Amino acid sequence: MFFDSWFGLLRVFVVGVLAYLALIVLLRVSGKRTLSKMNAFDLVVTVALGSTFATILLSKDVALAEGVLAFALLIAFQFLIAWLSVRSATVCLLVKAEPSLLLHRGQFLKQAMKAERVTEAEVRAAVRAQGVATLEEVEAVVLETDGSLNVVSKQKQEEASALKDVAGYGADAG
Repeated sequence: MFFDSWFGLLRVFVVGVLAYLALIVLLRVSGKRTLSKMNAFDLVVTVALGSTFATILLSKDVALAEGVLAFALLIAFQFLIAWLSVRSATVCLLVKAEPSLLLHRGQFLKQAMKAERVTEAEVRAAVRAQGVATLEEVEAVVLETDGSLNVVSKQKQEEASALKDVAGYGADAG
């Protein structure tokens, strides 16, 4: 069916504008963390917000107030989990993955790459994106908790303190 009524179109327009404004206000109030690079939990919240927004727009069975409450609830859960993960190592471990070492001092770590489903070509692409010509110039390539690949160049100093929390980095790496 192509058209039901002008009222239906008006409802989608008015509810859409109001729901969008409510979502923007709630996201701004909840802080920068809500809009940060996503880990798995953040992705779930983002998808749920999108699904809720679509439901509010298209379902006549869901009132605007109910939809705004659903937005607020999802954002409150995200805020609470983020707040708890900063204060509790246990919650942090449950919500966030830890970064993984994929290349160490020019050598691919095949087992870690296989576990993370990352190819050598993807690691090389990340190295090239940093303007590095050879893998031997690289101290480490790390798969971060948000899925990005970060390249750490070799340093003159022995210790690479930024790699302290990366699984596999240290005496057992390589």
